[in-house]
Amino acid sequence: MSKAFTPSAAKPGVITANDLREGHNVWMCEDGWTADPAQATLFEDEAIAELALLKAIGQSNIVVGPYVVEARRGPEGPEPTHFREAFRQTGPSNYFHGIQAAKQAEASNV
Repeated sequence: MSKAFTPSAAKPGVITANDLREGHNVWMCEDGWTADPAQATLFEDEAIAELALLKAIGQSNIVVGPYVVEARRGPEGPEPTHFREAFRQTGPSNYFHGIQAAKQAEASNV
């Protein structure tokens, strides 16, 4: 498995990469790729995850750097278990814009 993580029922995972054209973080889902990590497919079987990762690697015209990362079931869908992946979900960190601004605006409307 990629980056030394092997998903299992006890420690499921998702496949993540970067969009080739935009550079944004994306997650593999049922019908391709999504910018919403809550829509990602959660893998609990090593063999199925490996096949999906091979498929992702074969989509080099869409994404770059796909890998499997640990995730947990959350009320809204998969959630990161590691700081790095939680940080990636906030979008680019070079200045306040895009995903970060949208999430803050959304939180202030609640």
